[in-house]
Amino acid sequence: MQKDKIKALLEGVQNQNISVEDALSKLANLPYEDLDYAKLDHHRTIRRGYPEVVFCQSKTVGQVQQIVLRLAAQNKVLATRATPEMFAAVQLVLPHAKYNELGRTITVAHVEDHPGGNPVEDTAAQIHPGKHILVVSAGTADLPVAEEAVETARFMGNEVKTLYDVGVAGIHRLLGNKPKIDEADVLIVVAGMDGALPSVVGGLVECPVIAVPTSVGYGASFNGIGPLLTMLNACAPGIAVVNIDNGFGAAYMASLIIKA
Repeated sequence: MQKDKIKALLEGVQNQNISVEDALSKLANLPYEDLDYAKLDHHRTIRRGYPEVVFCQSKTVGQVQQIVLRLAAQNKVLATRATPEMFAAVQLVLPHAKYNELGRTITVAHVEDHPGGNPVEDTAAQIHPGKHILVVSAGTADLPVAEEAVETARFMGNEVKTLYDVGVAGIHRLLGNKPKIDEADVLIVVAGMDGALPSVVGGLVECPVIAVPTSVGYGASFNGIGPLLTMLNACAPGIAVVNIDNGFGAAYMASLIIKA
């Protein structure tokens, strides 16, 4: 539940447009709803500014379906690391749910806001007008992580642009897009293999750079540890590094920076 909804609820009681019993019923699931196998944090938007996000990996299809359904009754929903089977189950109960197969994300608009069953998508530009996040990938193999970052950043109310396959193996591809890079307010740079791209980008721009190492690469990359260490040792200042394959975490941090 969001702050403005609670405020409207309290004003409704004050103006006698809503009964105390109805208001109490709407607030009954705050601060969390207990499903036994999950305790849904409906209070998180009030504390953090963004709703709880569902991490689907290692959950059952049935658990994901019910968690997303119950969260959607209170707020919009983002689920990460979701399989096609999980999306199919969610779509059975929430037909307007959307799936990014490459990024493995499910997004659902808030059901209560759209009782007709035809939700209207949030307009990111209205939330942070004039600002945007640019998601950059070193290679096409890094796109699953990059797309997770894109979907997360959009879910959190940002305008998002992308620049894919501009790694250091062909640096002219990056430099040929310098104006697009310069226009960004925050950059998320996703790279595997040697992980050198964030350091190069960081030396070209004045905005914050959030580096995301991916597990893409041959054996000596150690499933992302190699690029992680490269990014942590970047020469260019102004670079922050998140965990391996953590497009979600990068987009969350970028959203906080944009919002500040």
